[in-house]
Amino acid sequence: MAEPDTDLDRRGVALGVGAYVTWGLFPAFWPLLDPAAPLEVLAHRILWTLVLMAVVLSVLHRWTDLRGLAPRTWLTVTAASVCIAVNWGVFIYGVAIGQVVEVALGYYMSPLVSVLLGVLVLHERPRPLQWAALAVATAAVVIISISNGRPPWLGLALAASFGVYGLLKKTVPLNPTAGLAAEGMVLGPIAAAFIVVLQVSGSGTLLDHGGWHIVLLATAGPVTAVPLVLYGAAARRIPLSTLGTLMYVTPTLQFLWGVLVLGESMPAVRWIGFGLVWVALAILTVDLVRSTRTTAPALRVEIS
Repeated sequence: MAEPDTDLDRRGVALGVGAYVTWGLFPAFWPLLDPAAPLEVLAHRILWTLVLMAVVLSVLHRWTDLRGLAPRTWLTVTAASVCIAVNWGVFIYGVAIGQVVEVALGYYMSPLVSVLLGVLVLHERPRPLQWAALAVATAAVVIISISNGRPPWLGLALAASFGVYGLLKKTVPLNPTAGLAAEGMVLGPIAAAFIVVLQVSGSGTLLDHGGWHIVLLATAGPVTAVPLVLYGAAARRIPLSTLGTLMYVTPTLQFLWGVLVLGESMPAVRWIGFGLVWVALAILTVDLVRSTRTTAPALRVEIS
């Protein structure tokens, strides 16, 4: 009997790395949109992502994917839209106030939150290693809270909003492109109205800082969509266990940006807390690899 081919698809790995590196460099992009405030940046990100997705669906002739969706599905899409808007907004705000390390913590914790939601919402029974990872992560949050003098609210909000978003997306019968377009259709009109109100009131920056500023604001759409396209292509080529392991590239780059570029403070206690987070993720990764040897993968990991 011939040995099974265990070689990874190099192009798939490259696509996955490309997606995660792009997400990891987001803290370097959003400050380029200054002096736009975080809420204005969020509104432009939502609006221009919708515009881009509308063009993509038109080119691919895939508007039919959104026709005939049940009202309950649209309610789920609406809930998912709110979750991802909160996630994007907290991310942009965290970068704006110089808390990139805490933003990275949120994405480090996202897989652990997904496990916790599986227990609380889906009544899944965690495996022993998953319980161990959750216990270590809980200790990490306590230690980081002591170091900060407060709980890491930004990180927890990012992890929770992204975890609930992923949970909702599991029930929406749409491919990633149509799903992102549907979410944009829910929030896009609100974002557009908000931008108009800002401009009329004199608080907006769209028309007051030159053409380059307008280009950068509009670029928020492609910047959002491109890594999702790369991720989707990678997911079709390489195993989930590999893709799930590669995802740690994103918060690692964000962490390094916060510490090495922005010079954020990392006292010893905070290092210990992050060390425990990394231990928890290592345990979770081992469990993921072991479980995918015997069961087909059912979870998709996406970062927005």
